[in-house]
Amino acid sequence: MFKILIVEDERHIRQIIEKRLKNAGYFPLSASNGREGLILFESEKVDLVITDIMMPHVNGISLVKEIRAINQNIPIIMLTALDHIKDKENSFISGADDYMVKPVDMKELILRIQALLRRYQIINQQKFEHGSIVLNYKTFKCSINKKEIVLTKKEFMLLFKLLSSAGQIFTREQLMNDIWGYDSFSYERTVDTHIKRIREKIQTDDFQIITVRGLGYKAVLS
Repeated sequence: MFKILIVEDERHIRQIIEKRLKNAGYFPLSASNGREGLILFESEKVDLVITDIMMPHVNGISLVKEIRAINQNIPIIMLTALDHIKDKENSFISGADDYMVKPVDMKELILRIQALLRRYQIINQQKFEHGSIVLNYKTFKCSINKKEIVLTKKEFMLLFKLLSSAGQIFTREQLMNDIWGYDSFSYERTVDTHIKRIREKIQTDDFQIITVRGLGYKAVLS
């Protein structure tokens, strides 16, 4: 049974999410602020985190950064009343995988949880397969219809990140931090160059890499 950590200071919202997660077959753990959430995360084996942004003691952005320092891959969903593009960008940069605006549709939340957990399993297994394409992270090999496509290590890592989290938007800064380790905006053209090379090297209808204006990139599976 997947264990899901809920970090939400509004008690009634927290209880509603707990109930829906139980009904969907998950095991919920609850915290009323970021400090409690971090303690639970460090003491329990958690499979996914749902957190509010505006909370006492430790806010959601700081909590996500703390969690990412411990675990780079665990899925994280932000729930918030904020719906500005800058708020979304800050959430993704901090390390969130998804972002939902309150009031949250519980059915949609469950669907997003299911999708993120599938991606998490792909990353843990270090192998992605869809249609004719296969990516093996252990060997950094890419093949289409069993024919190897030669990619540089950075091209492979970028493609694997986008495909294993298909549908998720990544900012250029986030991709730079995760793939290259840079945190300077002056290097963002590196991401654009690598995306261009991947598009040129891989000719398939199994996926598309979409440019999201004002944010970054996402992969869409066919």
